[in-house]
Amino acid sequence: MLKLVAIPATAFIVCALIGPVLIPFLHKLKFGQSIRECGPASHMQKSGTPTMGGLMMLAALIVALFWGKFTPAVIMALVLTLGHAVIGFIDDYIKVVMKRNLGLTAKQKFLLQFILAGAYVYFAETHLQQTTLWVPLVNMTFDFGWAYYVLSFILLVGTTNAVNLTDGLDGLVSFVSLPVTLAFAGIAYMQGMLDVSGFALGLTGACLGFLLFNRHPARVFMGDTGSLALGGGVAALALLTHTELLLVIIGGVYVAEALSVIIQVAYFRLTHGKRFFRMAPLHHHFELGGWQEVKVVFVFTIISCVLAAVGLGLWLTAVL
Repeated sequence: MLKLVAIPATAFIVCALIGPVLIPFLHKLKFGQSIRECGPASHMQKSGTPTMGGLMMLAALIVALFWGKFTPAVIMALVLTLGHAVIGFIDDYIKVVMKRNLGLTAKQKFLLQFILAGAYVYFAETHLQQTTLWVPLVNMTFDFGWAYYVLSFILLVGTTNAVNLTDGLDGLVSFVSLPVTLAFAGIAYMQGMLDVSGFALGLTGACLGFLLFNRHPARVFMGDTGSLALGGGVAALALLTHTELLLVIIGGVYVAEALSVIIQVAYFRLTHGKRFFRMAPLHHHFELGGWQEVKVVFVFTIISCVLAAVGLGLWLTAVL
C-alpha cells in the first residue's frame, strides 16, 4: 500500500524538479509552439510557449514505476505510452524544428498508431487470450471472439486521438485526466491488479506535477509528445482492466471532444461549408461563445469528475 502512495508522490516530485530545468532548455532550443491562425484569436499570445513538456511527464512516470514491478501488464502499458510518445515527439519535432505547423500528415500518424495498436492486439491474442467484453448498464458479459481484437484496435487508436484533441487549453487535458486515471487506479486495485493500479497512479502523479507549469497561464505545453502518450496510457488501463466500454463513460470528455470534430467535419461537408459548432474541438466552441479559458477548463474538469464517479459506481454495482 505504501508503494502505491509513493508512486504518484514520486511522479509529482520528479516533474516538479525537472520542470525548472527543462523549460529554460526548451526555450534555449527555441522549441516554441506555433499557434494556428484559424484558432481563437486569444491564443495568439501563447505563440512561442515551449512545447514537448510531455517529456517531463514520461520521465516522472518511468522513475515512479521503479517503486513497483515491471510485470508484463506494466511493460505493455509502458510500450503503448512510450510508443505513442515517440509518434508525438516526431510530430512535435516537425512542427517546432522543421517549422511545418501541421506536423505529421494524418496518414503518417494513423499508420504509426495502427502499428502500435497491431502490436497490442498481437500481445493480447498470444498472452491475454481474453475475448469477452463487459457491457456496462446492462451488466452482461459477451464473448466476441476475434471481433474483440478489432474493438480493442479501434479503442486504442480512438482513445489516443481523442485525448490528443482534448489538449487545447492550459491545463485542460491534465485536469480532465486526473479523475480518469484515479478511477482506473481504483478499479485495478479492487481487481487485485496492484501493478496496473500503480501505473494509473503514476499517470496521476505525472499529470499533477505537470500542472505546476501548465495551469493557466501555461509556461509549457505537453505537446503531442505528452497528449498521445497520455492517450496510450489511458487506453492501456481500460484494456488491461477489461473495462473497455466503461472508458466511454469515464473518459466521456474525451469522447465529446472527438465527436465534436467528427460532427463538425461531416456537417461542413454535407452542407458545403456550414459549421455545426463555432469551432471544434468542443472546448473552442465554448471559448468563442464567450467563456474564459479557465471557466472551460473548470467546467470540463467537473464533468470529468462526475463521469468518472458514475463509471466507477457502475463497475462497483456490477461486482459487489
